[in-house]
Amino acid sequence: MTTKSKEPHTDRGTKTLLRLHVNGESHEVATELNKTLLEVLREDMAITGTKHGCELGECGTCAVLVDGKPVLSCLMLGIEAVNTEVVTVEGMVQNGNPHPLQNAFADLGAAQCGYCIPGILLTAKALLDENPRPTRDEIRQALSGNLCRCTGYTKILQAVELAAKEMQAK
Repeated sequence: MTTKSKEPHTDRGTKTLLRLHVNGESHEVATELNKTLLEVLREDMAITGTKHGCELGECGTCAVLVDGKPVLSCLMLGIEAVNTEVVTVEGMVQNGNPHPLQNAFADLGAAQCGYCIPGILLTAKALLDENPRPTRDEIRQALSGNLCRCTGYTKILQAVELAAKEMQAK
């Protein structure tokens, strides 16, 4: 004997067209409504600088900027990014030039494996955009949601301080 499910029929393959503004450019992407912004960026748009981490909102690896504020893209649906400005680590480069944070991290060797660095860079950018002269404690507090398994954080903090000084000098 077969019985019909009383559950409503849903077609898991149904896609919706999203219009997203990412890294200063408008994009149209067909995607499932239940995909996170992280999945939309990586899987549907091939913007892979944003990394999968814990996918629970605990590590900060997937951080992107949404309207200038750090957001964990693993906890935000792609559809929630409509009518916002999303910036990924790829969007930090302007006119082919790395952002001062990217230069400082490279110059000081602030990354070891580098997996967590995109989220840290974007979180630090949001801090410096809001507070161009942060104290070490303010930097530490801003980055407290970004976990790194490789470093002792000292070089990361120094790199943010160096970038702040370089940005002030311009």
